[in-house]
Amino acid sequence: MADFPFDIVGFDLDGTLFDTAADIAAAANHGLTSIGRPPLPVETLKPMIGLGGPYLLEQALIATGGCEPGAVAALFPEWVRHYGENLVHETRPFPGLLDAMDAIDARGAKIAIVTNKREAFAVSIVEQLGLTHRFATIIGGDTMGPGNAKPSAIPINEMIRRCGGGRAAFVGDSIYDTTAARNAGIPSVACAFGFLHGPIEELHADAVIGHYDELISALERLAA
Repeated sequence: MADFPFDIVGFDLDGTLFDTAADIAAAANHGLTSIGRPPLPVETLKPMIGLGGPYLLEQALIATGGCEPGAVAALFPEWVRHYGENLVHETRPFPGLLDAMDAIDARGAKIAIVTNKREAFAVSIVEQLGLTHRFATIIGGDTMGPGNAKPSAIPINEMIRRCGGGRAAFVGDSIYDTTAARNAGIPSVACAFGFLHGPIEELHADAVIGHYDELISALERLAA
């Protein structure tokens, strides 16, 4: 399997590697109920996830009665605290992920994470799921300093550097992911099962998968 076209396969975390929606939604609902707002169903909150905690809280507030100036800033610290203490109650790998990772490992490529989630949260989730040994590096939204998260190419380039260089591809579910990959000059794969905010075609990915059993063939087609 030495002819596998990529030396590194990078992944986003939320909505790509792991279904984190229920735990993120629980933290958002904790914030809503703390100010007397009704909780929202996970399926209602899911399209609000993936563009950062402040965006999620803003949209949740709008959906439950309006977002007054300063409301997001007031809720955000408690949302962070609650979520940080409850990261993996329901968070699980997406179906087929572990088999896909085994297949990448068998082909000699390194696996990495580049997420806009706080590095400490990303590391903790991976540790609590017992998967730390599977990743060559984990880069969070705060790892490279302010203003250097996706869609910047900086964290993607750092991923490649930490993994020893070589040809890389990136897998994600948001415009931040595909744009960061494009900015870094590497191909992207979009996950149709992720936390999408519109038609997947709007991500302008180089390939799209609907299940992880499609990933290896998608990567091979990209190289061809």
